[in-house]
Amino acid sequence: MILLYNAKIHTLDKDLPVASSLVIDNDRIVAVGGNEYSTSSEYQHWLDKVQEKINLEGRSVIPGLIDAHMHFKTYALGLQKIDCETITRQECLRRVKEKADKVQPGEWIYGHGWNQNSWQEGYGYAADLDAVAPVNPVYLTAKSLHAGWANSLALAEAGLNDQTPDPKDGCLGRDLEGKLNGLVFESAMVLIENKLPQPSIDDISQAMKQAQTELWRMGLTGLHDFDETDSFEALQVLNNSGELKLRVVKSIPLRLLSQAIDLGLRSGFGNEYLKIGQVKAFADGALGPHTAAMFRAYEDDLKNLGMLKLNVEEVYENGVLAARAGLPMAIHAIGDRAVNEVLNGLERLREFEKSQNITGLRHRIEHVQLIDPKDSTRLAELGIIASMQPYHMISDIRMADSFWGKRSKYAFAWQIQQKAGAVLAFGSDAPVEAPNPFWGLYAAVTRKCFDGYPGPDGWYPEQRLELMDALKAYTYGAAYAGGMENRVGKLAPGYFADLLVLDKDIFDCEAKEIKDMLPRATMVRGEWVWEE
Repeated sequence: MILLYNAKIHTLDKDLPVASSLVIDNDRIVAVGGNEYSTSSEYQHWLDKVQEKINLEGRSVIPGLIDAHMHFKTYALGLQKIDCETITRQECLRRVKEKADKVQPGEWIYGHGWNQNSWQEGYGYAADLDAVAPVNPVYLTAKSLHAGWANSLALAEAGLNDQTPDPKDGCLGRDLEGKLNGLVFESAMVLIENKLPQPSIDDISQAMKQAQTELWRMGLTGLHDFDETDSFEALQVLNNSGELKLRVVKSIPLRLLSQAIDLGLRSGFGNEYLKIGQVKAFADGALGPHTAAMFRAYEDDLKNLGMLKLNVEEVYENGVLAARAGLPMAIHAIGDRAVNEVLNGLERLREFEKSQNITGLRHRIEHVQLIDPKDSTRLAELGIIASMQPYHMISDIRMADSFWGKRSKYAFAWQIQQKAGAVLAFGSDAPVEAPNPFWGLYAAVTRKCFDGYPGPDGWYPEQRLELMDALKAYTYGAAYAGGMENRVGKLAPGYFADLLVLDKDIFDCEAKEIKDMLPRATMVRGEWVWEE
């Protein structure tokens, strides 16, 4: 039994918001002390049993943070890829050449993070990669994960040529003569990715094991994973060996819904480290590649309304199948039309659930990046979780202003959802963004880039959140979305001892300091999993 004392503990428990000590028995908190409660007979009962006392020397403590939207396998493997998030396209190409000079001819080269909107030169093409890696197939995924960039060898290895038709819900980039230019969008990415040499389950699990340490270092004690089945296999390997010490809620891809139903999988199945969550579906694409589904065209592309992948009927029909099996939906929707279609489908689904006496399904919309004003309160009214990623706003401010114009008043509208009463669950969408939750907290309370852009008050400052509300979205909200709010997300008796020790009090510092915070130590289930 452990006593942590001489600390400023932000419990996020309304019955005792700030405490000075807590007692941990094995993996759970059994007592929290603060003011007169510290001398109560109940608290003293536990204190008498303490075997180890740790003086935190006035440091601050908060609950462990949970990333409600991450692609864990992709993030873990991405730590081994070329970092393509560069200021210029030329720098990205330089890094590819540097890698090509070190590997054997014919060996695949992978990278991630490019964003043509950040490059003065715009998109890169196959010929650019051919020039720096003439004897290696190269495949680089965009920051949004909704586009890819390949060289000629990679296209050939994937069996793609100028006569290859566009797949459903996807597009192959072509030049003015109709020849492939090396760009692939949305489902067309799969045409290449299915041909890539696939890492083994052991490769993935080992990459995850290393990435887990990085996440602890950033203050994450849990995550919701939206990667594919090989991610689930690798997580099971780590879980079975006792090496998984992050709480993972695992989604089921929509394409596997029928198999999940046949197996009898239900949301919540698993243990405290790995459990089944929602069925993940895509209603549209993303802002950067102009594939997010819009009511009105993009400001710089007046014929483009994006790409709608699920309509009302499809949301409803898939939702009915899932609901009957005890599985909630988690639907990616970024553009205002996509959000509207999903809400309309989920509204019908709620009516079906009521008619069938189905209760408790925690459906989610992932991202909700742009919402039509008439839809702004509907998530709360329908009991739909707003699963949002604050740091996306920092990355997308300039794109949103350019591509959505004045509609951006309703972009990344956290305060609208907060006031309406929707549950906010915050995450990162890593590796689309870095998974550092303190960066997300900074974005949520300031709505400013790290360099201060666009000004002192931030971008549409009426959408800023109070720090406590933002912190709850990374704790209670994410725990609620995963069906775990009764045991994680705050520091109270009966809850798991998932917590962070901070050198600074996050509630007693300037907002600009939040982005630079990292925990001094991270505890999961009563075990110090990381210490500075």
